[in-house]
Amino acid sequence: MTEQKRINEELELLPEVTARVEKGIVTMTGPKGENQKNFFNPLIQITIKENKLILTSKRFTKREKKLLGTFRAHLKNLMKGATEGHTYKLKICSSHFPMTVSLNNNELIVKNFFGGKHPRKLKIKDGAEVKINGSDIIINSCNKETAGQVAADIESLTRITNKDRRIFQDGIYIVEKDGKGIR
Repeated sequence: MTEQKRINEELELLPEVTARVEKGIVTMTGPKGENQKNFFNPLIQITIKENKLILTSKRFTKREKKLLGTFRAHLKNLMKGATEGHTYKLKICSSHFPMTVSLNNNELIVKNFFGGKHPRKLKIKDGAEVKINGSDIIINSCNKETAGQVAADIESLTRITNKDRRIFQDGIYIVEKDGKGIR
């Protein structure tokens, strides 16, 4: 019978980040805030030794290698969020009707979208900070998933249906996702 190998991956923690692992839940705390994510999987264990996160799998198969890569990417996002934060940028485009976008008590309000009488409203999720600068909307959060979801919700708030998108280009669109531009 052949002995199965173990997979070990190490991820070095940044000096300003503290991490703890309890029952598969990893919590990282840094200058921008605290991030928490559940990484429970019976095949993979996460431990902390000497300022390093160590991911260990008992089996050496493609599935576990893929899972380790996914966990590593999520842990890097948690660490980046705790130190730098995640930023999404959106652009307000209005060519047919001048729309106004405002913030009021953690609620985004879009008025006069396509000449509509009723304003469109969106409650901003907890943990996300939204700013409006002229025709730009900037979303900051220490959690990447929260920032991305708020940006997607704002974009879908002004979605246009049953019109030619080449002519009616009004709306709010994501132009930058966490420092990466969109073509």
